[in-house]
Amino acid sequence: MAVLIVMEKPELWPLDIPQARAVSARDYLTDPEFVEMKRAKVFNLCRDHGYQSIGYYVSLLAEARGHKPMPSVTTVQDLKQSSLIRIVSEDIEDLVQRCLAPIKSNTFELSIYFGRNLAQRYDRLCQALFNHFPAPLLRAGFVLAGDEWRLQLLRPIAFSEITESHREFVLQRARSFFERPRISSTQTKYRYEIAILAGSEDVSARPSDDKAVKRFVRAAEKVGMDATIIDREDYGRIAEFDALFIRETTAVNHHTYRFARRAEAEGMVVIDDPRSIVRCTNKVYQAELFDKHELPCPKTLIVHRDNTRLLGAELGYPVVLKEPDSSFSAGVVKADNEAELAELLPGLIQKSELVVAQEFVRSTFDWRVGVLGGKPLYVCRYHMARGHWQVQKVEKSKKPNYGKVDTIDVQSAPPQVINLAVRAAKLIGDGLYGIDIKEADGRFLIIEINDNPSIDAGNEDSVLKDELYLTIMRCFHERLEKRRG
Repeated sequence: MAVLIVMEKPELWPLDIPQARAVSARDYLTDPEFVEMKRAKVFNLCRDHGYQSIGYYVSLLAEARGHKPMPSVTTVQDLKQSSLIRIVSEDIEDLVQRCLAPIKSNTFELSIYFGRNLAQRYDRLCQALFNHFPAPLLRAGFVLAGDEWRLQLLRPIAFSEITESHREFVLQRARSFFERPRISSTQTKYRYEIAILAGSEDVSARPSDDKAVKRFVRAAEKVGMDATIIDREDYGRIAEFDALFIRETTAVNHHTYRFARRAEAEGMVVIDDPRSIVRCTNKVYQAELFDKHELPCPKTLIVHRDNTRLLGAELGYPVVLKEPDSSFSAGVVKADNEAELAELLPGLIQKSELVVAQEFVRSTFDWRVGVLGGKPLYVCRYHMARGHWQVQKVEKSKKPNYGKVDTIDVQSAPPQVINLAVRAAKLIGDGLYGIDIKEADGRFLIIEINDNPSIDAGNEDSVLKDELYLTIMRCFHERLEKRRG
């Protein structure tokens, strides 16, 4: 993808970067070369971004041409809304107070160059503002109101506004920004670019290990997409890509959800999409969903402060208690009797107004069906951890102990398992889901739907091998082609 640095006077841009080309704003707007250019990243360094100015039209027409402008028109307009700036200021208020506490004056101006500042002590604040308002060059103004600092204004600036003493640093940042390391080592020209969010947490807690992530990268390249592994610090760069694949454990109050929302707002193809994250990360929602659509599941009760006394009589013992946002055994406990229930339940009720309680269904393994776009992709048996009732056993100061995983061909799985999984997945959306099902006494009971199912090398891919990764990446490519077409 071509990288264009657009300015009123490109001759002022002194840096020669092989990946980037400086062009005049007038040429970008009128020259047929840029009108017909299929794909480009456009870094808009124009002096004026006001409505219907030349800078405004650079970002506007870039979007119309299918290019990736920074800043986008949305960002430019957001920067003019004081209410949005106040909301962002509240969101990062603690960071602002910590960073600016040593300043003695009543006002402070912060220059943000590709997400950084000349003084490293302001880097976290710069990155936070850049993530909310992705623009190459920004200037923020703060005022001291009483004992607290407040963000008063934030605006994009032109390269010509940068003081001479800062220019060397800006050029270093630009070079680092444009020449950032990429996973892809080939020089192949790809039709699309996909970001894989997989770098922000402990690999043992991720739904895909490093080997699997690398296989996703290779699969993307084989279907015509350039893949880049990103982490939570890359939030401000999401708009540079065509698609986002989240390979981190998701939650609503979490950076994964913010990434999904930003990607969807930018018109990207995204898995997991925000709606799926909301629906799959809350067991209360799923309990209501299963009941409404009459999906077979263990006997369930939504517990709140006023009905806790009914729990034992309704479900008996043992009873399983689930935090609404529990995932992969974490946040799920079992009470074997009334005394244990009285000990465990108050802590859960204190965290959440509603808690899910289910009858305990004993089994040696759980079925896991991976479903993509409404079609079964793989089937596993997740065996319980040795000496435990869950597939994962967590003990203090020890690594989690997992049960073994058996993967079988979809055609060899019981049809009832496949049908139930597909039916459940369609109630959530058309993304990638992992449906957990228990088999007991000839019954197949749905336990939960996961929006970012585990795909680890040597486990879920042991039947399809590379075809599993290719199928998922083809899904992205097909959806991108459909949108483009």
